Amino acid sequence: MDGMPGNPQDVTATALNSTTIRVEWKPPRVNDQNGVIRGYHVHIQEVAEEGKDLLNEPIRQDVHEEGVHAINVSNLQPDTKYYVQVAALTRKGDGDRSLPVHVRTPGGVPNRPQVNVKVINQDPIVLELEWAKPSEPAGQLTGYRVKYGIKNQTLKEEFIKDINQVTFKIKDVERGVHYEFRIAGENQNGVGQETVRYYESPEGEPSGPPTNLTYTFQTQDTVCVKWSEPARRHRNGQIVRYDVEFHKKNDHSTIEARNTTQERAVFTNLEEATEYVFHVRAHTVRGSGPYSEKITIVTEKDIGRAPLNVKAVATSESNVEVWWESVPNRDKIIGYKIFYTMTAVEDLDQWKQKLIGMTESAELENLERDTAYAIAVAARYKNDVLGRLSQKVTVKVKPEDVPLNLRASDTSTHSMILSWTPPIRLNPTGYQVSFDAVKEFVDSQGITQTQIVPRRSIRLDATATTTTIDELQPFTTYNVNVSAVPADSSYKPPAKITVTTQMAAPKPMVKPDFYGVVKKEEIHVILPQASEEYGPIAYYYLIVVPEDKATAHKQPDEFTEDVITGKNAKQDPENAPYIAAKFSHRTIPYTFQLGSGDVYEGFENKKLDPTKRYRIFVRAIVDTPKKHLYTSSPFSEYLSLDMREVPPGDPPSRPNPDISPDGNPEVSVTNSGQEPGMVWVIGPIIAALMVSICLVLLFVIRKRRQPCKAPDQAAVTRPLMAADISSNHAPSDPVEMRRLNFQTPGMMSHPPIPISELGNHIDRLKANDNHKFSQEYESIEPGQQFTWDHSNMEVNTSKNRYANVIAYDHSRVILQTIDGIPGSDYINANYCDGYRKQNAYVATQGPLQETFADFWRMCWELRTSTIVMMTKLEERTRIKCDQYWPTRGAETYGQMTVTISDIQELATYCIRTFQVCRNGYTDRREIKQLQFTAWPDHGVPEHPAPFLQFLRRVKTLNVPDSGPLVVHCSAGVGRTGCFIVIDSMLERIKHEKMIDIYGHVTCLRAQRNYMVQTEDQYIFIHDALFEAVICGFTEVPARNLHSHIQKLMQTELDNTTGMELEFKKLSNIKADSTRFISANLACNKHKNRLVHILPYECTRVCLQPQRNMEGSDYINASFIDGYRYRGAYIATQGPLNETTDDFWRMLWEHNSTIVVMLTKLKEIGREKCHQYWPSDRSIRYQCFVVDPIAEYNMPQYILREFKVTDARDGASRTVRQFQFIDWPEQGVPKSGDGFIDFIGQVHKTKEQFGQDGPITVHCSAGVGRTGVFITLSIVLERMQYEGVVDIFQTVRILRTQRPAMVQTEDQYQFCYRASLEYLGSFDHYAN
Repeated sequence: MDGMPGNPQDVTATALNSTTIRVEWKPPRVNDQNGVIRGYHVHIQEVAEEGKDLLNEPIRQDVHEEGVHAINVSNLQPDTKYYVQVAALTRKGDGDRSLPVHVRTPGGVPNRPQVNVKVINQDPIVLELEWAKPSEPAGQLTGYRVKYGIKNQTLKEEFIKDINQVTFKIKDVERGVHYEFRIAGENQNGVGQETVRYYESPEGEPSGPPTNLTYTFQTQDTVCVKWSEPARRHRNGQIVRYDVEFHKKNDHSTIEARNTTQERAVFTNLEEATEYVFHVRAHTVRGSGPYSEKITIVTEKDIGRAPLNVKAVATSESNVEVWWESVPNRDKIIGYKIFYTMTAVEDLDQWKQKLIGMTESAELENLERDTAYAIAVAARYKNDVLGRLSQKVTVKVKPEDVPLNLRASDTSTHSMILSWTPPIRLNPTGYQVSFDAVKEFVDSQGITQTQIVPRRSIRLDATATTTTIDELQPFTTYNVNVSAVPADSSYKPPAKITVTTQMAAPKPMVKPDFYGVVKKEEIHVILPQASEEYGPIAYYYLIVVPEDKATAHKQPDEFTEDVITGKNAKQDPENAPYIAAKFSHRTIPYTFQLGSGDVYEGFENKKLDPTKRYRIFVRAIVDTPKKHLYTSSPFSEYLSLDMREVPPGDPPSRPNPDISPDGNPEVSVTNSGQEPGMVWVIGPIIAALMVSICLVLLFVIRKRRQPCKAPDQAAVTRPLMAADISSNHAPSDPVEMRRLNFQTPGMMSHPPIPISELGNHIDRLKANDNHKFSQEYESIEPGQQFTWDHSNMEVNTSKNRYANVIAYDHSRVILQTIDGIPGSDYINANYCDGYRKQNAYVATQGPLQETFADFWRMCWELRTSTIVMMTKLEERTRIKCDQYWPTRGAETYGQMTVTISDIQELATYCIRTFQVCRNGYTDRREIKQLQFTAWPDHGVPEHPAPFLQFLRRVKTLNVPDSGPLVVHCSAGVGRTGCFIVIDSMLERIKHEKMIDIYGHVTCLRAQRNYMVQTEDQYIFIHDALFEAVICGFTEVPARNLHSHIQKLMQTELDNTTGMELEFKKLSNIKADSTRFISANLACNKHKNRLVHILPYECTRVCLQPQRNMEGSDYINASFIDGYRYRGAYIATQGPLNETTDDFWRMLWEHNSTIVVMLTKLKEIGREKCHQYWPSDRSIRYQCFVVDPIAEYNMPQYILREFKVTDARDGASRTVRQFQFIDWPEQGVPKSGDGFIDFIGQVHKTKEQFGQDGPITVHCSAGVGRTGVFITLSIVLERMQYEGVVDIFQTVRILRTQRPAMVQTEDQYQFCYRASLEYLGSFDHYAN
């Protein structure tokens, strides 16, 4: 089989006793494994004594533990011949079975008795088993064993001691069910051979109705009714179909009857303010069962009108524009929903859907070409309720009524030429051309401005297929529409493109200003900045012109590059103009000290001559290909060292670009030139008045409250006193309160730790193999002095997942009692305190099947908006939590109905969105569940960065003022405790300079037992908080990225920028040699291109070991997580001559079919990568034959395609290699655009052709450019999904998976720059 594992070797089977055999084997040969062996299937089959006939049903045992090559198989027949086969299992499935080996179980027990099955009563069915004594009892018969029950389920077992009893009656036989009976004699040696008989009971009509009847409105006049099969005892056979009757209540003349094989039906065109009922019955082949009780459905009083005149036209080979007449608003409509499908069934849940805002048209994208779609529209009201559905329209995705091949050519700064070809079908009477733009740029104050260019329209006659549009603005992206106008002038959708005009020289700047003389050596000046309205500024020059007759009458723009750089200079070199500094993109400082002697990007800020006068100007250069556009500021006044000194105080700073003059960061550009001076005058006056009013109110309130003081009775009964948050004397934090009220030796000897000391504190605790950590963890009070009577009540014990993990009575979550049902107020959950907030969390166990309803009821009653799940459903083949949510659609749990509306699966966590309703309540609530999937089955995460990222997402998505955060793992104490402590401490860090992990764990253990279950978890809490402290919060909204980069580029202490400091922070990941075990083995050292760039053991890519070859499983490569998938990339070094075979082996074994190469073979005269691929004919690398198929030379990259064939079995794959050729040999690319396009192309190809395997990325060492590629891949995708950017954390997490990822500060800065350029291409953020 192609790519499947070969058969296991040396299979043996040995009988251990009369019913058990032991099977042993060895793995398939290394060359035949075809992937990682994940387990084995052991197949056992009974064989007839004579001949080779197979008897009874085969048995299969599964082995899933790694490295296990033996198993005991029990419950076999004595004195019976079996044959045994073993098959290996990989990700692709099970492979070839081994050759059969035979084994016989020992005898000495009775042989099989003859057995008959009789029906002795038809209704109800009663069966009688009748048998003859075994013909060979092999000694004294002592009785019989009878097993009976439903086939493939656990059988009931009876022992009959009377050896003369040879019959056995079975009552209560269900109809339409397969039964299995097994009868065996028993002697002094044990139970004998079994005789197996089967009986299929005849089907009957269902005796009960379908269950779980529910309904949902798809629109206000369309309802979907749902149900489940009748209860098992009432089915009486296989359900083949259902009858549904639906009609107006009390009006049987309107009955609409349906029969269906599905468990749902849809009814449309309902009337408003009307009661309908429906009931359902089930059918077997024998007939129908009873109808269910009738369920009543009431439609809204005022069903919203359907949109009229819906029309749809294809605008390209994959897009359709839909438009309609708007529904009268009545202030209730919030938008529309479009339904579209290739198969127009009544059930709208089967249609694709698109939500849109308050507009009357929309574009449907990515449709199948030449395919007919049905389309309908409904208005959306608050709470996402839909009005009536419009009439359905049909459209074929084939553009026939729109202009074709719309293009823009000869685009200049102020004009563009458009061309198109006429529509296929429509004969237009003319063409309508319209265009508009929304532009975002940074103005000369450093403030991001948004400029709206109003729509302009041009009407052309029917013969026109080209037109020139003038009076455009430079460097502006226009949305251009061209529509064909039909004879009746009705609306037809346009063809659309976006066109960006060329860049122009910047707008004029103001002159530099004098600020003062410093120590009679330097002149402090204020520098202007240019507006980027006409294009991004690549760099600035600060040009100094000493006073000289030759230059006295020249304007700044007359100083050409030759003059200011000293080429072709004709004047006295003493007084020659010179460049004092160069500042790259947006790093020009607001103030500058002229004459410091420092060097700025290769230009010396020369010392000034006290006897001379100077003028300066600033030149802003827009870097466009082949032409340098620039604008120069006017000259400053004459400057000299004998002018006044700088005034006292801090120098002025540039206005904050995040705070525009009117407080709104998004300013619309207008022609008004008014200064916002009045705001600065009136603002402080209003603020002062507000403060005065607040102080007076506070004084009055406190006066009124004083007589009401009374002792706090609750403090006697609660383990934690309630704090008066308004008091200045009592602390408001529950942990501080516990320290005050319960001054135990443990708490007193472990005071809070200053945040500045946290790193040293952790180092002390970790010394001597964590000796002090162990002592500290063991000293935490277990907190088990409280009662847990409710957990121990007989009615509640089955609701506890683990017998020893209970809920303390004083802090348990008490549910509302249901109709006096005992124990209905109980759930295994406790309130837990956070920082300055009591009951901030609920810690609970992973729900059990029988507690699903209680769990959802708890979330509803507590008004929780977020569930945090810290476990997978199954870990190491053990159930950790039952799936308490629907996989798709809706499920009802007791009184609660939960509908899953969205799911977003990311590399380390998953976000599910549920809509939750409760019987008897009209409101529908949204609850999000965030499941962290990267906690390992054993121990704690290798590094806390992904967990901290998850925690921040929880904080972002949790609705303010909602109920407590519900947190669970399996028991709800270990990982749950970690989450609560880390989250609370992060909140504390925002407000205080001390951290109290010990105190908080102690506090939690007084609220739920075993919180923070292991020492490893306790250490992980410390590591996570230290990581958060040293890294800080680096996530920024995408819309603020530009201003964030500006801040990072400003110099701070020691003349270093924020960017430099941030990059240096990346390097403090400690990596000792124990993390590089395989890489440091003597047999592997020669396989590493650089001795200091090695893969971590925990993330390295393992190859299949080859027999008798030490180190054959090693390659210098690491698995790296992407944004959405674990192990989405392999980061590796450029192959060496001696590792080329391993490289191809890695691609094959890990199913990687896309390779990204970010280096040339040689750079700066050194080999960076061995040529590991064939150029013109096939080459064999060990078992793999690589055949070059094609090579495409693109502007920025080369795409090569190879056919790779495994010579052992002939299996083949296509591997595509993308080699980016525009990366300079030194430094980084000037612009990120080309590299971003390249990243997009790689991922697009992966989606189209890639297998499930990872993308392999390499440069030379596999960390620098490779790190940039993977960082930007993650950052750009996250920007699309979440609208945020966090370069630092992304690189930090990459460095926990492979050292030194994004190797230089240049590369790090390039990641920021490229992200900003990508952002500029996004209308979403430009608006």
